[in-house]
Amino acid sequence: METNQTKNPNGKMLWTGRIISGLCVLFLLVDSIMKIVRATPSVEGSVGLGFSDGLVQPLGFVILAFTILYSYPRTAVFGAILLTAHLGGAVAIFILKFQSSLGFLFPMIFCVLLWAGLFLRDIELRTIVPVRK
Repeated sequence: METNQTKNPNGKMLWTGRIISGLCVLFLLVDSIMKIVRATPSVEGSVGLGFSDGLVQPLGFVILAFTILYSYPRTAVFGAILLTAHLGGAVAIFILKFQSSLGFLFPMIFCVLLWAGLFLRDIELRTIVPVRK
């Protein structure tokens, strides 16, 4: 049984989802482009986390591809799944590298924001994962 909210999301919910998703996409685009053009802070940060210097640019292209998939409505769920895998790896790296730090919280919170934005703007996702009142 579908509720009216799953058929027609209200404007506030839809725009909140678009804004959250848009901010996440903007962040991911900046991150991926900095890796692709091999900006010094991005390369140094990636190498500092244990990545080989030669992997920084390919990683940028992977993040860019996942972000494009997330941005396109028809492939947004698939893009979110791929970005979740990427961010899960980031959590693991942060935990291994900085065991006494809470740095791992950023990729976790970012992942929650990715899904929250998608949940608020995607009617079909809300039918699969209903929220009870």
